[in-house]
Amino acid sequence: MVAAIVLLIGLLSLLALYGAAICWLYFWQERLLFEPERLPADFRLSEEPDVHEMLVEVPGAQLAAAQLRRPGARGVVFFLHGNSGNLRKWFTGLDALREQNFDLVMFDYRGFGRSSGRIESEAQLQDDVEAVWAHFAPQYQGRRVVIAGQSLGTGLAACLSARLCAQGRGPDLTLMVSPYSSMRALADELYPWVPSRVLRYPLATLDHLCRVQGRLMLIHGDRDELIGMHHSEALCRAAPRAQLLRLEGAGHGDVHEHPSFRQGIAAALAGL
Repeated sequence: MVAAIVLLIGLLSLLALYGAAICWLYFWQERLLFEPERLPADFRLSEEPDVHEMLVEVPGAQLAAAQLRRPGARGVVFFLHGNSGNLRKWFTGLDALREQNFDLVMFDYRGFGRSSGRIESEAQLQDDVEAVWAHFAPQYQGRRVVIAGQSLGTGLAACLSARLCAQGRGPDLTLMVSPYSSMRALADELYPWVPSRVLRYPLATLDHLCRVQGRLMLIHGDRDELIGMHHSEALCRAAPRAQLLRLEGAGHGDVHEHPSFRQGIAAALAGL
């Protein structure tokens, strides 16, 4: 009898700890999903004349953006970065996106780099993406538009492209590097003990991609230790017209270092 009571108390204690952990994850999951690094207010990415930095106003925050211009650019690549660091980290390694004479525009999410505020919901994050794009879009009317994302940014890129297509202003190319089929699916793989309904950022890339018109290109390393290749394969099954470039030997964070990446990007942009 005593042993049974001790066992019951132990089980109840474990359940209480589990419940507390789930509650913490629900209310504080931004700390797990996002790993921002702040930058001083006067920090500058570059002194080069073709790099233009500005703050874009959104409700409750100012978002730090960078526009890398090229003379007579054919169009623009609007790039949405991953879940860590800031523009300083993502500023390098993107030359392949500009070598075909395209401007490059990117920005830091709330709380990243010089951007103020903090991320509070997926809807807010997606609205911020659309607001920053709307700030630059008028400059590129009549020219080629590429919506691109890497890692976390792929779900945001798919959402923006779907929204633009619904408005009759779809991009010429949606480019996703190391994408996930959904954040919920990825979380189920990484944290199987956490109920999926706890996640407040489902980021349903696959659902958005099914509503995207125009060209689709996915790039994925076959040794990606964080987001497996099967996520890109699932996206291709949902959108059969998508082109999948498999990078042999590439992991999650080194895809830009592989010659096949540069060659694939060059071919895709040259074809627009």
